[in-house]
Amino acid sequence: MRILSNEDVMQVLTPEEVMECLEVAYKEYAQGKAANRPRNHTYFPIMDERYPGFQFRFKSQEGGNVSSGVWAVRITSDMVGTEKLTGGVTRRRLLPIATGGKYCGLVTLYSMKKLEPLAIMHDSYIQKMRVAATSAIGIRELSNPDAKVAGLFGSGWQAEAHLEFMLMVRPSLEEVKVFSPTKANREKFAQEMSEKTGKRIIAVDHPQDVVKGSQIVTCATAAYDPCFDGEWLEPGTHVTSITSPDGTAMRRELDDTTFDRADIIVAFSKEQIHHDKQIDILGPVERGLKTYDEIGEIGDLLLGNFPTRKNKDQITLYANNTGMGLQFAAVGARILELAEVRNLGHVIPTDWFLESTSP
Repeated sequence: MRILSNEDVMQVLTPEEVMECLEVAYKEYAQGKAANRPRNHTYFPIMDERYPGFQFRFKSQEGGNVSSGVWAVRITSDMVGTEKLTGGVTRRRLLPIATGGKYCGLVTLYSMKKLEPLAIMHDSYIQKMRVAATSAIGIRELSNPDAKVAGLFGSGWQAEAHLEFMLMVRPSLEEVKVFSPTKANREKFAQEMSEKTGKRIIAVDHPQDVVKGSQIVTCATAAYDPCFDGEWLEPGTHVTSITSPDGTAMRRELDDTTFDRADIIVAFSKEQIHHDKQIDILGPVERGLKTYDEIGEIGDLLLGNFPTRKNKDQITLYANNTGMGLQFAAVGARILELAEVRNLGHVIPTDWFLESTSP
């Protein structure tokens, strides 16, 4: 069995590899050639006395698909809470309190043929890439292909990945406007990403400036409250979010107006909508503006079983509303394949994890 660190993963995992693996997995899921258990968050009921406002959380998700041939279990062992930023903005925060000031997040791959474990790998670089790649698929399928200006909420590691993937699927973009609550952070992000991408990345001082004149608006934040007023959206805009209620925290990046104004709504996982009671996505249904069947899912969109935009003026919305174990199976299998070719990581005896009596 192979043990792989984030540094090992970074050596082999490219944006193109992630996009390819995930697109296949989403199609297979829609075709009944994959399985997935909805993500689950379990919070310990007592706050940690060392960190006021924070508590232990265990997160898990699992899934697999035919093409990967593996079943993945992704877990994180977290100390989670909230913090206040500039202007009273609330965001989720995870504390790095494992040994050495680190975090604990692992993906384990199992062979669905031989049953035995194949690999254990760090999850954070995969996490960054799989979320951004999934948002990018939505942008590619739903936004106007000749978009020139985009807006981005967020200036952290997930926003960086979203910007890179967005430019990969929409190379026509000439300018991206960025807002995050801390001025120094958004200005640093804009400068660094301008140099890295060769595009005009501009830090703006008000959320409305991100939305005005943008054909694509992407939220890649840890926010608890909506990033902007949906009334600001202009005809033809495509909107992406990566945060929805998770059953325990009522986090959301988009307000009711944004969902109500959207002509087309596609979610990543409709199963997760009900599992987590995601009232943001269900809002238009409960308000009688859409039927549940009028909310699409990414796999059906890719297969042509759910309609994409019909004209340039429609407002489209892609809710990247959960993480799937299926994603970690698809991407993890490719990582393992490439890592074995280069002999990366550490190899330990698989027999350590096998037993001679029935579980």
